[in-house]
Amino acid sequence: MRYFIRFAYFGKAYHGWQNQPNAITVQQVLERALCTLSRQEISVIGAGRTDTGVHAKEMFAHFDVNTTLKAEELVQRLNSFLPDDIAVGEIFQVTEEAHARFDAKERTYEYWIVQKKNPFYKDTAHFVWSPLNLDDMNKAASIMMEYDDFECFSKSNTDVKTFICQIKQAFWEKREEKPVFTITADRFLRNMVRAIVGTLLEVGMGRMEPEGIRPIIESRDRGKAGVSVPAKGLYLTKITYPETIYL
Repeated sequence: MRYFIRFAYFGKAYHGWQNQPNAITVQQVLERALCTLSRQEISVIGAGRTDTGVHAKEMFAHFDVNTTLKAEELVQRLNSFLPDDIAVGEIFQVTEEAHARFDAKERTYEYWIVQKKNPFYKDTAHFVWSPLNLDDMNKAASIMMEYDDFECFSKSNTDVKTFICQIKQAFWEKREEKPVFTITADRFLRNMVRAIVGTLLEVGMGRMEPEGIRPIIESRDRGKAGVSVPAKGLYLTKITYPETIYL
């Protein structure tokens, strides 16, 4: 039987989601907890990878077991067993063909900026001291949605077969004096959101006009885009699945 698990994590202590040799990851910690509590070997397949230090307010993974699980009881036991920076929200059975990664229709990320020194955002947001023009940043973000090839925002030397992504929304807003960028797409390239934010910050600080984002995207050259902003300000916030996977 196949189950989905919905969980969240604070990424500071982890080298991203996906298992790596000689590095602690969220997948490794979650698998170890599931194996220990269920007393069987369990491998979890995540909805995607997140980089070192990136946080997830909502993440999904699937796993297979041979017996029916007492889902609510397992959630409570997992949360008692897992470290404080990983929390399980629910576990539910899905169809045998359901896949946490390949069946995801949309993913949404947020990036948080702070513009005043605040010790409570030290590990959760990127500090930018320069004034930002959010109107110009939103103009550039809307231009970005006219395109679908985002190789210029992809990490170099990746093994992806296509750089095509369909962006559904991309905008900046102020939340409690904190500029927040929200972006939703059917898929994301490695380092894509952090590179986009770094480029839009160039617009916001007046170093580039909003229309300047066009030649960057059309160049397909990572070197033309802005620097990648720190991982600590990035949050995976929502993953959407079709109703057909649910039982």
